[in-house]
Order: sequence, then structure tokens, then C-alpha cells
Amino acid sequence: MSKEIKPLEKKVWLSSPTMHGEEIKYVQEAYETNWMSTVGANINEVEKEICKKVGCKYAVALASGTSSLHLAVKLAGVKPGDKVFCSDMTFAATVNPVVYEGGVPVFIDTEYDTWNMDPVALEKAFELYPEVKVVVVAHLYGTPGKIDEIKAVCKKHNAVIVEDAAESLGATYKGKQTGTFGNYNCISFNGNKIITGSSGGMLLTDSEEAANKARKWSTQSREAAAWYQHEEIGYNYRMSNVIAGVVRGQIPHLEEHIAQKKAIYERYKEGLKDLPVKMNPIDFKNSEPNYWLSCMIIDQDAMGEQVRGEQKALYKHEKGKSTPTEILEKIASINAEGRPIWKPMHMQPIFRMNPFVTRNGNGRAQTNAYIDGVATDIGMDIFERGLCLPSDNKMTTEEQDTIIEVIKSCFE
Repeated sequence: MSKEIKPLEKKVWLSSPTMHGEEIKYVQEAYETNWMSTVGANINEVEKEICKKVGCKYAVALASGTSSLHLAVKLAGVKPGDKVFCSDMTFAATVNPVVYEGGVPVFIDTEYDTWNMDPVALEKAFELYPEVKVVVVAHLYGTPGKIDEIKAVCKKHNAVIVEDAAESLGATYKGKQTGTFGNYNCISFNGNKIITGSSGGMLLTDSEEAANKARKWSTQSREAAAWYQHEEIGYNYRMSNVIAGVVRGQIPHLEEHIAQKKAIYERYKEGLKDLPVKMNPIDFKNSEPNYWLSCMIIDQDAMGEQVRGEQKALYKHEKGKSTPTEILEKIASINAEGRPIWKPMHMQPIFRMNPFVTRNGNGRAQTNAYIDGVATDIGMDIFERGLCLPSDNKMTTEEQDTIIEVIKSCFE
């Protein structure tokens, strides 16, 4: 660094829970009324409030976003051996539930405009695998994907959509909340999300039948008998009334959190404007994200040399250039937490034999990552050049300014 930048006095996290006080009131209520299990007023109220806020008819409060996705995949009818189209650049939780049901994920490449599933690649995938009837779509880092185009492709091929809105609660597309565009939709209240219960998730749907099935499955598929009778496999997936109390206290602060996250994004965008980098893209014409995480991507001609193995990475510093590895190391050195972009699923060791489709066709069959200087594997390109910046809404302006100065120093 050209000048010494002192470490921050307290840790700035990527995205940690922000509590307000109402949460403990509802947790205390659960304690005092002895409703400490998976039934109670908090669960009922949270389901009602999320339905009202998001604009869906039914909500089923569950133990996690992953359990919500699992039941959504099950509701979509995925059977052993079925191929399922899935977002490629996402967290593994988007994809694992397909495997739980014996399905085979087929990964659809990303596009640059929103960093989400590419509708052109999705159409190409249906040409290659016309038998597929389920598509799992995630909204990365709180930014909605190209929903109209994706829905049009799925409608053309009579495919069911499972919408993974775990990261995008409160984000809208053409004025409509994410979590309402699929046949079955999922949100998360994990500790790092825009609002949290420390854990927890929710399945959203307009189908009463689907909601009732999910609720039954989530309570071990117990039948309506005086004794414990089971006629199908169930799961212990229902949300705790205690966790629901935390979520209940968080819901009124959703818009406040989004505003804070938006301010962080805009400060980064302004502070980094003179560097050869860009912030994660937003389609303001059609959508308003929840700004869950602020991310950046280094321009191709400003990328330094970087080599990543399965668990380690090396880089070489060059004047005027940098790498995600260098920037993340420098951010960590001042007591702040950044992260790499989600490593695409088709690059993960466990899924390297699964099909992967780009807009140019079968991605596995391509020998070059670039054609005429343009990436053919978009997800891999964003992963190589991008990173997630500290985005905690308790971060002060002064702390963020320090982080920005550290990033600038990486290009000197």
C-alpha cells in the first residue's frame, strides 16, 4: 500500500444480523406461554405477515430455506433420474434438494446483465433435453433475474418453476415481489439474510393444496388419526415458534434494512468509480433489488494473474491491475470480511460430471473459455473476476471509506 491504512477497531462482517428489540418480546412471549415447539402464535403471525408483504396466498414456515426448497422440489414432482434445470452460479442449497429427491441437476449458465440464469441458455437446454419439466431459478445477491423471459421459455415447454428467492426477499420485478413468480417459491431467514430468525425459511405458493401438502410433510407426514399414523415419508421441517418470534420482530424492519443496504451499494459505486471495476449489475428498468450484498467485478484488461486450486489461491501483483484474491486478502488484513463470488455449480467437484449448458450449447463440450475475447462460460468468468464486498448494514461510513481506500491501493 502507498500509505498505511490502520485496521478497523471492530470487525466489519459481510452481512450479520441486525436486531432491534421487538424480537426478544416475541421470543419471551413464546417462553412465557410455553409454546416452545413447532406450533404457536408466532408461526401463525409470521405466515400471515409474509403473505401480506410478498403478495402470495399461502406461506408455510419451515426450518430453513433449504428445507423449503426440498419440499418445493418434491411438490414439483421430481422423481429419481429426472433431469432438472438449475441456476449455475448460486449457493449449493439451491441445487442439493434436487439430488435429495434423486434428480439430476443440469446447470444453466449465467448472463452478464443480472448475473442470473440466462434465458437464451435455458432455451438451448430445452433443445438438448426436451423431457425436462422442472426449472429451479435463483435470484443472486438480491437482484431479480430476467423473469419474463425465463417464464416465457418455461411456459413454452410446459415446465414448472421453483423460485429460489432466499437472497431476494423484498426485491421486486416490474413492481411485483420475488417469491411469487414460480409455482413454488422459497425464502430464507438465515443469519446473514436481509431479515433473519437466526435460521428458518418459508415456502410460498398460491396453491392451497400445495401448502397443505408441505405443512403435512414438514411434520413427519402424520395422518389425521388419534394415534401416530404415517402413509408417506415425512420430515422434521417445521419452524420453531421461538425462531418465528425473531422473524416476527424483524419483518417490520425489512424496508429499513433494504434502504441501508442500498446506501452501502451506492457508496461503493461512487467510491470505486475511478477504478477499472464495475458493481454487480442492476436492471433498473424492470427491477429493484434488495441490495443484500454489494459485489464488484474487475475489468478484463485490469485482471492480474491469479491461480485458484480447490482450496488455495495464488496471485501476482501488477501495477494498475488486481485480482479478487488480492483484494480479499487486503480487506481481511484490516479486519473486514469479503467473500468470493459463488463458485458455479458446474465447477464444483461433486457436480463436475453433470450437464452444463451455455447459450452456445453444451458447455462441457467447449474447449475454449473465450471466443474472440468474449467468455463462453459466463459464470466461470464472473467467479474469476468478481468478489463480494463487506455489506453489513451496521458498517459506518468511515469504515466503508477505509475499505474503499484498501481496494484502491490494490491497483497502485
